Amino acid sequence: MKKYNIAVVGATGMVGNKFLKVLSEKNLPVENYYLYASAKSAGKVVSFMGKDLTVIELKRENITDKKIDIALFSAGASVSRDFAPIFVEAGAVVIDNSSCFRMDKDVPLVVPEVNPQDISLHNGIIANPNCSTIQAVVALKPLNDKYKIKRIVYSTYQSVSGAGVGGYTDLEEGVKGNAPKKFPYPIFNNLIPQIDVFLDDGYTKEEKKMIDETRKILHEKDLKITATTVRVPVFYGHSESINVEFYNPCTLDGIKDAIKGQQGIVFYDNISKNIYPMPCVCEDKDEVFVGRIRLDDSVDYGCNIFVVADNIRKGAATNAVQIAEYIIKNGIKTSR
Repeated sequence: MKKYNIAVVGATGMVGNKFLKVLSEKNLPVENYYLYASAKSAGKVVSFMGKDLTVIELKRENITDKKIDIALFSAGASVSRDFAPIFVEAGAVVIDNSSCFRMDKDVPLVVPEVNPQDISLHNGIIANPNCSTIQAVVALKPLNDKYKIKRIVYSTYQSVSGAGVGGYTDLEEGVKGNAPKKFPYPIFNNLIPQIDVFLDDGYTKEEKKMIDETRKILHEKDLKITATTVRVPVFYGHSESINVEFYNPCTLDGIKDAIKGQQGIVFYDNISKNIYPMPCVCEDKDEVFVGRIRLDDSVDYGCNIFVVADNIRKGAATNAVQIAEYIIKNGIKTSR
């Protein structure tokens, strides 16, 4: 069996660390791991899978001399824009966790449980969707297959770790009564109905991401979708209330059966025992938890579901590693 060389770009960041944790749990046929970060972190020694790996400075000459097959990126859009093409030129396929390439028509946007067939269409780069989109489409895919979705209303309750270390720190410091540095308002004992910047139409960039990315992943370019995204004082785990309207008749049992049958979902729905998805249930889990499933009687055919996942694992690191795993297991070409 072929042995792969895998690079992790942004290895010392929050998602980069989670990349390493998820990779350590997999039994992938890897010959070498290469860890990249900025000059500030270069030279740092990271203990990984029984070896001490030295963090490499991210610059061209440190890329082209390696025979890298797959590069997992989580270092921000500007770094991806500058360095992903260099990795591709050097023979790697890049799986990018930033927003840089997500809506590029020539770059597949992939959630392996939903559209794995798109992975083989890559031209050297595969985009990892936004964390809030990933968990949503895992839950929506079986419903769209069975009933054909007409309209989606997203209402999200997103943890501070989705804003990186700065967001996490704001909540930690807010508990102590200190002023926020990342968010425009205190997040402790509060919620903020703004994630990312506002656009001209009053939606935020995060809301626009969810709308556009859902359409691209489901291959439904005209799907009617609206969204409101909210930051809440939770460290890990994004929660989403999703209202779905269908073209075709549905039943509660049929909806539940479809969700139960979807790969990557934990069906977590038993209201008689107060069982429903919560961030504390899904932390450090790879699966998407779905519950509070009920019909929406305000439309002819529709339902409400509550969807929760760990935004740093399934919403970022795990999804990217699953793409890499699919490439390896199915022998899909890298650029080299």
